[in-house]
Amino acid sequence: MPLYENARDVIRTNLGRIRNKNKVHIVPIGTLTPVQLATINAYRLKQGLRPIEEEVVFVGGHIYKSRIIGDGYTIEDVIDQISSAMDCAAIVLVGARMTTTENPNPRLDRYGNLVRDRAVFECSARHPLPELFSVVPKGDNIKPTKQKGHP
Repeated sequence: MPLYENARDVIRTNLGRIRNKNKVHIVPIGTLTPVQLATINAYRLKQGLRPIEEEVVFVGGHIYKSRIIGDGYTIEDVIDQISSAMDCAAIVLVGARMTTTENPNPRLDRYGNLVRDRAVFECSARHPLPELFSVVPKGDNIKPTKQKGHP
């Protein structure tokens, strides 16, 4: 699931706009690989759901609330998590409640954790385009220290 060349910048812009309480736009950030798309769509068809397309879009509200405000990560931390979770090596994990990809290759984060970054896609609201809804650094036992008044 390669990110587009400008994806880091558009993700940074949306998360910064959310931080500043400005309106954000739905932006394309990358694509699923053909294998990832085929795996997801095979599962969706089996469940009686319509197939999705390869382009992934991003808004960022949930990620901002959960990772930056909730966990204390920086925007740059989140961009690293997204980049890893949307790497071409990421494998598809599908279940009854969510569609995810996870990078099987551990990444050393800024806090000393070896994490496997997982992307969570919302595949209905903006159908046929999947939206990157959340990202989860699996194995983040050491979290950033939150500063009072700052996410």
